[in-house]
Amino acid sequence: MNIRNLDLNLLRVLDAIARESSVSAAAARLGVSQPAASNALARLRRELGDPLFVRTPRGMRPTPLAGTLAEPVRQALALLEATLAGTPGFEPATSTRSFRFYMSDIGEIFFLPPLIGRLHQLAPRLHLEAAALAPEDVAEGLATGRIDLAVGFLPELHGAVHRQVIFRDPYVCLLRADHPHIGARLTRRQFAAAQHALVASPGSGHRVIEQALARHGLRRHIALRVPHFTVLPQVLEGTDLVLTLPARIAQVFARERALRIVAPPVRIPPAEVAVHWHERFDRDPAIGWLRQLLLAMFEEGAGVTVSVPRPPPVRCTEQMAIPKP
Repeated sequence: MNIRNLDLNLLRVLDAIARESSVSAAAARLGVSQPAASNALARLRRELGDPLFVRTPRGMRPTPLAGTLAEPVRQALALLEATLAGTPGFEPATSTRSFRFYMSDIGEIFFLPPLIGRLHQLAPRLHLEAAALAPEDVAEGLATGRIDLAVGFLPELHGAVHRQVIFRDPYVCLLRADHPHIGARLTRRQFAAAQHALVASPGSGHRVIEQALARHGLRRHIALRVPHFTVLPQVLEGTDLVLTLPARIAQVFARERALRIVAPPVRIPPAEVAVHWHERFDRDPAIGWLRQLLLAMFEEGAGVTVSVPRPPPVRCTEQMAIPKP
């Protein structure tokens, strides 16, 4: 078709639906009503002679034609917006930009309160939104621009996804303050005998715990498996369960409840918490500014003190018996 016959505003609707996989979310992104967005999609379908998006259990998925159009349309709109802005820079004090990010539940607990406070000082008109994505969809979300940044221990992100480590967080064990069987130090024997809580979060790097334990011949008896960390402080306070988790969030939990931190009985490699972004947006000045703010606030030596107990010495009686030849 001839582009002179096409209302170019309809392409903004196509871009928004491709990003959001939802007509209602696209309408909110564009600041229009849902009926207006639906009508615009219907017009574009008639103009192009294609359904463009098909409703599925995972949202509105693009047809081959819409998939072919989405990236060129997104790039054209970005170029047009940058040109009309008159400058490639970014002014946080006056910007009204919305940032979408992915974090785990413990990431939100640790990062969001101080980050929001800092943004209110530096960029009071900015908007932040936590995207509810499955971990396996994070890479695609970064590539399509559905999210701007992903923050956390996410070793599965690679390839065109860039990363910069914010800090390395050692693992510790968290348990109730008056635990009847574990004192100031946690031995291998006590660790193996204890009942443990486990957060099953696909896509995160916390499986390094199991790998480290396996190298030392240790296994955990998992009595509770949950998808999120948020409920566990309350559970730990009322049970004898042990939870292994990064030290920074353990300190947050221990301040709020009658819990204490002990070192695990073996060394576990620390979690590398990083900020991730797609190479397509490597030169986006706004995303770059937010990345640098995260690094300045949270990177090693930025004023966050982490106190990690030393692991107990390995006693001969706890070593595995070696059969005589």
